[in-house]
Amino acid sequence: ALMDRLLPLRMAAAAALLAGCGLACAAAPARADLRLCNTTQSRVGVSIGYKDGEGWTTEGWWNVSPRSCETILRGPLVARFYYLYAVDYDQGGEWGGRAFMCTRDKEFTIKGTENCLARGFDRTGYFEVDTGEQKSWTIQLTDTAGVMPAT
Repeated sequence: ALMDRLLPLRMAAAAALLAGCGLACAAAPARADLRLCNTTQSRVGVSIGYKDGEGWTTEGWWNVSPRSCETILRGPLVARFYYLYAVDYDQGGEWGGRAFMCTRDKEFTIKGTENCLARGFDRTGYFEVDTGEQKSWTIQLTDTAGVMPAT
């Protein structure tokens, strides 16, 4: 299973730097999006979980090159909380948490977070991102722990 190959787990000690950015931020584009910047030296795979008017959805995978950014969701954010899980393809390990949702090894869009294994999916722990109800947000993955305040 994917989870067995990715240990040791990169969580709190070497987890993710979360940087929020409103529309006025100079580094962000003028439109509203959820973006992810990979500040590491490694290629990473990213999946996201969120709740919209139809319930919970998980989607993946976005492949993000070292020291680059990708738009994960286009348009104004529909939720305050998003959930992220990322895999370091080059160094091994992962960024994860305790919010369990469904994933699979190949590209996916999965509705619902219940009974992942019974439905033929993997059960994966995501970490929570609080966007503070902003319309645009940027998440930065890094090798060092810490949280950067919104600017």
